[in-house]
Amino acid sequence: MAHRFTLGVEEEFQIIDPATGELRSHVSELMAASTPALGEQIKREMHQSIVEVGTRICADVHELRDEMFRLRTELATGAERIGLAVAAAGTHPISDWTQQVISPGERYENLVEELQQLARSLLIFGLHVHVAMPDRQTTIDIMNAARYFLPHLLAISTSSPFWAGRDTGLKSYRTAIFRRFPRTGVPDHFTSWSEYDNYVNLLVDLRCIDDGKKIWWDLRPHPMFGTLEFRVCDVPTRVEDTICLAALVQAIVVKLHRLYAQNMGFRLYRRALIEENKWRASRWGLDGKLIDFGRRQEVPMRDLAIELLQFVDDVVDDLGSRAEVEHLHRILAEGTSADRQLAVYRETGDLRAVVHHLVQETRAGILA
Repeated sequence: MAHRFTLGVEEEFQIIDPATGELRSHVSELMAASTPALGEQIKREMHQSIVEVGTRICADVHELRDEMFRLRTELATGAERIGLAVAAAGTHPISDWTQQVISPGERYENLVEELQQLARSLLIFGLHVHVAMPDRQTTIDIMNAARYFLPHLLAISTSSPFWAGRDTGLKSYRTAIFRRFPRTGVPDHFTSWSEYDNYVNLLVDLRCIDDGKKIWWDLRPHPMFGTLEFRVCDVPTRVEDTICLAALVQAIVVKLHRLYAQNMGFRLYRRALIEENKWRASRWGLDGKLIDFGRRQEVPMRDLAIELLQFVDDVVDDLGSRAEVEHLHRILAEGTSADRQLAVYRETGDLRAVVHHLVQETRAGILA
């Protein structure tokens, strides 16, 4: 491959009081404890009970694996050093968003002023995967095709079945919360970079947004990094699941680019149809059925996961990511974080036990 489809990952973590299981608005203390090791790779978010860490640009999935283990280890160690813990899940099972403290700063003040309660209630935690793109037009072409796989990636990542002390009945309630924000969801189809650029410039000119950063689609051209950014996923609890999803994203992009380079099109579907599958993914996760619109049939998501592996099979060896991609088989066998959280709740009837489970599973494999 002439172009190197390098990778980067951002994960948002919950800051937890290990004694009570509640969220704690202690991001400043956690950053002070972790910054010596993580530097600019650790960042605050709008709520002070959220912390984000981001990898460096990684040449391949093996480099990404080392980065992600290092980041999670340093973050968890920093938290424990000051009597806190961190957990990875799309929502916190019990804490109330109305009790969370907003971070200081003009950026967050402006968001709250613009979006009011929508901004304050956005107590959710996501995974963002970046793949470097060779040029702007290719970015748009790959984005158009990759939209189809957004529901699949969401179903594989689901980790948010609880909200404010309630079982929501959804595997990804984070998806429902984020849907309230403007400029979210599955993006439209764009015929060219110039069409996309004109759209962004129109919103800027009309004072809808400051820049492209306020376009929060599930999949977007990043306004600064030169990457295609996948934003649809709940943050997985297990680090190995995150690595698998990043490897799948990279493989999807490379496979679509290979078809694109050979002038072989990938069928493009309307946003409304993809949104139907996204809803199913958020509701049922791996246990649901998505619609194959070409065949006009419902297909079990577990079967579609195997089809996805088959779709990318001819590129994963070139990428050196076969083992990471095929970790999907373990996810299918053991369920997503949402499935495991629900199992803990069914067994204990205690959402604080679910929080304890999340803390332990987040640190599993990274700390002795």
